[in-house]
Amino acid sequence: MGPLLSPKVDMKVLVTGSNGFIGKNLHLALSEIEGVDVLTFDRDESPLLLEESVNRADYIVHLAGENRPADPRLFVEGNVDLTKSLCQLIQKSGRLIPLIYSSSLQVNDSKSQYAQSKRAAELVLEEFSSSTKNPTLIYRLANVFGKWIRPSYNSVVGTFCHNIARDLPIQIHDENSSIQLIYIDDVVMDIISYIKSSWSGCIFGEVSPQYSITVGDLAKQLYEFKKSRSTLIIPRVGNGLARALYSTYVSYLPVMDFSYPVPKYGDERGDFVEMLKTPDCGQFSYFTALPGVTRGGHYHHTKTEKFLVITGKARFGFRHMINGEVYEVFTSGDKPEIVETVPGWTHDITNTGDEKMVVILWANEIYNRDAPDTIAAKV
Repeated sequence: MGPLLSPKVDMKVLVTGSNGFIGKNLHLALSEIEGVDVLTFDRDESPLLLEESVNRADYIVHLAGENRPADPRLFVEGNVDLTKSLCQLIQKSGRLIPLIYSSSLQVNDSKSQYAQSKRAAELVLEEFSSSTKNPTLIYRLANVFGKWIRPSYNSVVGTFCHNIARDLPIQIHDENSSIQLIYIDDVVMDIISYIKSSWSGCIFGEVSPQYSITVGDLAKQLYEFKKSRSTLIIPRVGNGLARALYSTYVSYLPVMDFSYPVPKYGDERGDFVEMLKTPDCGQFSYFTALPGVTRGGHYHHTKTEKFLVITGKARFGFRHMINGEVYEVFTSGDKPEIVETVPGWTHDITNTGDEKMVVILWANEIYNRDAPDTIAAKV
């Protein structure tokens, strides 16, 4: 996410519910900021610790609460009573301490005890802010997802990522059902943006961007991520929802799946390994060549390639297919230099050193065996 507060600040931020999903991500991000001291409190800790932390805090992010307790009565205790206690401690401190609260988009659901308790906590905060002038910010969040969210709990994204990464089945009741999603990094950055600013009264925050996707399309996207390890074709994961979903999916990989094999093709010249393919930006590979070995000897009508020698020494030879002009480039792993092939020029590469040569290769299109656009021709 990069630096979030600058220049150096000196502040203490109390995060309640620091062992929860949002709490863990926020705690880590805050700890990266020089001068920020993160204080933590969770519901199973002593109320005395909470009072001590409130007395030291410059900001409070209140994330602690009950989501799915075994006893429904704990909704009031965990969401309403704890919020009341926090407000009382702030008032007792004799200071104005900006307070940020994580509520729920479901607060208007009259049939949900959870929703009712979150709305009751909001009312506590609204009254507290009105009577004391303490700056208060309320987020009504729904379907936040990202690394470290608990699967099989209250996140379809977390559950799907966990199960698909482990070859476990997933359940889809209505594939056309639409869900609204917010990515955890966006939540964390928005919270921190308020920590470094000032406001007055009780306001409601809104995190953007918010994404919409059907349950069926969500499952399809995650299965494409999984399949990419065998096809080597990675979907577009550079921005937006796909970027956030891919990051989340990868975060659920078991440690034994942090690596995976790719095919290697070898002969007397050396090895060739395809690493990654994309839908519309070509593919990445690498190959090796033993001393004195020449590889290539072909031209393309449209395909282009970029070569980077990372180990060894190389001579690239070129010949124009019409006028016969020739050209050569010498490079080595000690001299990082991209050599690009040009349509209409046949080309080859020779290992001119005494060690095995290793070369990274990018081609602007995935190799198509039915229409390879690779025509043999000596340089």
